Amino acid sequence: MKKFNRTKLIATVVIFLIGLLPGGCDTRQQSPPPSPIPEVSVVMVQPQQVMLTTELPGRTSAHLVAEIRPQVSGLIQKRLFTEGSYVKTGQVLYQIDPAPFQAVLDNANASLARSEANLPAIRSRAERFKELLADKAVSQQDYDDAAAAMKQNEADVQYWRATVEAASINMGYTRIIAPISGRIGISNVTEGALVTAHQPAALATIQQLDPIYVDVPQSTTELLRLQRRLEEGRIKYEERNQNQVKLILEDGTEYPLGGTLQFRDVTVDPSTGSVHLRVIFPNPKGVLLPGMFVRAVVKEGLNKQALLVPQQAVSRDPKGNPVALIVDTDDKVRQRMLTVDRTIGDKWLVSSGIAQGDRLIVEGMQKVRPGASVQVIPFDDGTKNVPKPVNTAQPAAKSN
Repeated sequence: MKKFNRTKLIATVVIFLIGLLPGGCDTRQQSPPPSPIPEVSVVMVQPQQVMLTTELPGRTSAHLVAEIRPQVSGLIQKRLFTEGSYVKTGQVLYQIDPAPFQAVLDNANASLARSEANLPAIRSRAERFKELLADKAVSQQDYDDAAAAMKQNEADVQYWRATVEAASINMGYTRIIAPISGRIGISNVTEGALVTAHQPAALATIQQLDPIYVDVPQSTTELLRLQRRLEEGRIKYEERNQNQVKLILEDGTEYPLGGTLQFRDVTVDPSTGSVHLRVIFPNPKGVLLPGMFVRAVVKEGLNKQALLVPQQAVSRDPKGNPVALIVDTDDKVRQRMLTVDRTIGDKWLVSSGIAQGDRLIVEGMQKVRPGASVQVIPFDDGTKNVPKPVNTAQPAAKSN
C-alpha cells in the first residue's frame, strides 16, 4: 500500500512539472523576427549648367625681345645703362668712339662744298656757249664739252650729298639706342671692347614684360574631341567670354589677372603632336618672368545639361570600370555602368549611364546589393546654407 502511494505521488509531481513547461509538450522552436530594411542616402540627379575648361601646361615668354647689336664697327667708349634696369625707347645704351666717323663726315662735307662751289661757274659757261652757238660764235664741240662738264659737276654734287648722308647715318650709329622699352639684361661687353657691325653676339637684350605671352601646347586628340563635342551640341561656344583664360602659377596659386586667348596655331608640331595656343596676360607688377612654368585654364565651352554626381557615389568594378547604384521606382537597388568625363571639384561629370531624375545612392552602398529593397532618405552634404561657387570643369583621365 505504501509503495502504491509513493508511485502515485511521483507521477503527480512529473505531470505537474510537465505542465510548467512553455507550450506544454510543444517543443517546436519559434522563428526569428524579420531583419529591418536597410536605409540608404540618395541624391536626385539633375542637370546643371557648367563651363568646361581644360588645364594645360605652358611657359611664359616676353611680349617683345630686342637683341642689341652694333651697326658700325669701333671701340666701346661708354656703357650708359644699369644692368637689369628699365630702359625706354630711344635711350642711349652704348657710345662707340665717333672720331673716325666724324672725320669721314667732315671729308664728305668738304667735297660737297667744293662741288657746289664749282657748279655755278660751269653752269654759266654752258649757258653762254648755248647762246653763242646760235650765232655760230662757238663750235658745236665747245658747247657739247661745256654741257658735259656741267652735268658731271651736278652728278658730283649729288654723289657727295649721298656720301654726307651715309656718313651722318654712320655717325648716328655710334650712339647705340634702345629700339623698344623694357627690362635690359646683362651687358656682354665692357668699355674698351672692340665690336663689329652686325656681329652675331648681342651686346645686351631688352625684353618687354608687360604684357607677357603664355605659350600653351594642346594635343590634337584633345582638339578633335572638343570639335566633336561642339558639332554634337554637347557644349556651346560662348563667344562673349570664351577667350578669357586663367593662370595657375608654379606654387599653385592663381594669378590675379585674367588673360586673353589670341590665337590657335594651324600647324601641328610633328614631334609632340600638338598645336600651340598663345595667351596674353597683363603683367604690371612683373610677377611673370620669361621662361616660367605655368598652367593655363582655357575655356572649352558651356554645357547646359551637365550631370554631376558626388565622387563618393562612384566605385569601380574588378575591371576598373566606374559603376554606381541607383534606387528604382520600386525602391530596389539597380547597378549602372557609367562613362565619366572629368572631375569638377568633388564631383564627376558623367557622360552616360544615368539620367535626369535617377536616385543615386551616396551613402549605405556597403549594406546593399543589386535587387535588394531599401528605405530611401535624402543625402545631406552639409552645404545647404553655403553659397554655391561657379562650376568650372577640369579634364581628368577619361574612363569608360
